[in-house]
Amino acid sequence: MVQVYLRVSETHEHYVVAMCDKSLLGKTLKQGDIFFKVSEEFYGGDLVDLSTCMQHLEKATIANMVGKRTVEAAMNAGLVHEQAVLYIEGHPHAQWVKL
Repeated sequence: MVQVYLRVSETHEHYVVAMCDKSLLGKTLKQGDIFFKVSEEFYGGDLVDLSTCMQHLEKATIANMVGKRTVEAAMNAGLVHEQAVLYIEGHPHAQWVKL
């Protein structure tokens, strides 16, 4: 079973989902002028399976994900379009906001 990190934060107006591949937590990805920190403070929630992540992602109003497993799962679920994916040091990153 594939496990990834998931952090959910709820406010009055938003359901924020942050998820990342297990292997990326705590790393800083670098490409050109981009320095992208996959911080424990933002991404390091619970270690869960991908189906649990997708349940939360479907409810999200704000989503942020990084890593091959998480982004591919979101794409396969129809929640991320392939043209919306940015690659940093070869790792896919996607984010969106529902207004």
